[in-house]
Amino acid sequence: MTADDAAVGDGAHVTVDATGLLCPLPIIELAKAARGREPGTELTVLCTDLAARIDVPAWARMTGNEFVGESETDGEGVALTVRLR
Repeated sequence: MTADDAAVGDGAHVTVDATGLLCPLPIIELAKAARGREPGTELTVLCTDLAARIDVPAWARMTGNEFVGESETDGEGVALTVRLR
């Protein structure tokens, strides 16, 4: 897993590469990347495990964060974005 930081608007954007990882590992990596980050930070998880389409929005809801949306990637997976509150 890699978490790459980049400036985005007023906050930061972090990309978590969870491609090839199966449930629950994408959520574990997302939670690790979110730890200690400022509100407003956006985290995008790149996943090939399509169960993450359900798991990431649920994680956001349960942790009081905002699920921003999903998009297809060039490969077989999806990119799921959460904004920390």
